[in-house]
Order: sequence, then structure tokens, then C-alpha cells
Amino acid sequence: MSTALPVARARWCDIGRIADLVAEALMPTALAGWLVPDAPRRLPVLAAVARIWTEHALLFGDAFLLPDGSAATVWFHRYRPIPAPHRYADRLAAAAGPYEERFRRLGEALTARRPVEPHNHLALLAAPRGGAAEAVTGAQRRMDTLSLPTYAHPCAGEQEDLLRRIGYSAQETFAAPDGTELRALWRSTPFRAGGGNDRWPVRHRGPGRADRDGRTARWAAR
Repeated sequence: MSTALPVARARWCDIGRIADLVAEALMPTALAGWLVPDAPRRLPVLAAVARIWTEHALLFGDAFLLPDGSAATVWFHRYRPIPAPHRYADRLAAAAGPYEERFRRLGEALTARRPVEPHNHLALLAAPRGGAAEAVTGAQRRMDTLSLPTYAHPCAGEQEDLLRRIGYSAQETFAAPDGTELRALWRSTPFRAGGGNDRWPVRHRGPGRADRDGRTARWAAR
């Protein structure tokens, strides 16, 4: 019986493909409409910002693709502080243009809720034409080998349902700057003695504080 996992680790040459998937998945959401109100510019702006974070994940995390390239997940290994993307302020300004401040506001809202306990962070799940279940379950199997809990905050209801089915539990609900309801999800590592840590880390960064790694803005397509 084959033991091959259904996902492949992304390489640098896959960054553009992943960024396009993220933009396409986020495009029809209300959150995307708020981030980039100009509909003709929305897709390229979303892809440009997604590229910044996908590149960063290949340096400080992982990204995985289905073999046919139709769906992807992007993760950060948050077991220690990580730096902001190189020249992030300049790159975000160039990518987002007049909508830069909207991406910053979303990033601040997400950063303020992120747990401080070491974890792996599912930052992006992009499956615009299906394959979300295969993409996330394959990647989750790889993340579980690192013996850390995992965290996510999807903005699409069907993705939340999927994550619940593979062991995530809802912890808190909060609003994105546009009013979109986001839910923080936490999954204990199955390899930790005693069945894992089911305690939700309650210490969050306040909205007015900078991240330990200097990051004051981040975003995620869910």
C-alpha cells in the first residue's frame, strides 16, 4: 500500500502559483471587497500581497501544494519569534497601493488574537476550485510530526467546518475591520503526552502593541 502523502512541499518556483490561488480563493469574499474596493484591481493586489507572505513562509514555515497545483496551504512555524518580511513596509505599499492601510488594519486585528504559545500557524488555505480537504489534511499530517499544536482563523464557513472535522476546536470569535466574523481555531498535537494540550492560550497581544517579531501587520485568506 502506498504511503505517499497527497501534498508536495512547495519550492520557490511555486510562489507565484500559490499567490494566484490565494487571490482567486479570497476574491469573492466580502473581506476582499473591503480590502480592495476597486474590483478590476482586486485580484492583482490580493496576489501581490499574498506573494509577500508566501515567500516569507518558505523562509520561516512551509507551504504545500496538491500534486496538480489546484490547492495550497501556507504555514508559519511560530515556536520562536520570526522577523517581519524583508522590507515589508515598502513592499506592502508597492503591492497594495492606496489600500495599504486596510491590509495593515486587518493584520493588526489578526496579530492581536494570535496565541503566544508555540504553535504552527495555518495562515492561508486556498482551494478556489476544490481540493481543500485533501490539501489541508495532507499538510496537517506533516505539521503533526513537529509535535506542536496548530492554529487557524478561517473567514469562510465551509473551511471552518473542514478544520473542525480534522480536530480543530473553536475558541473565540472576533470581527475583522470590515465586520467579517472570524473564529480562532486550535488543534492540539496528537503526539503530546496525556492526549495533548486542550487549553486555549488566553494571553493575546493587545491591539495597540507591536508583535514580538516587529510585525504590525499580517493578513490571511481563509
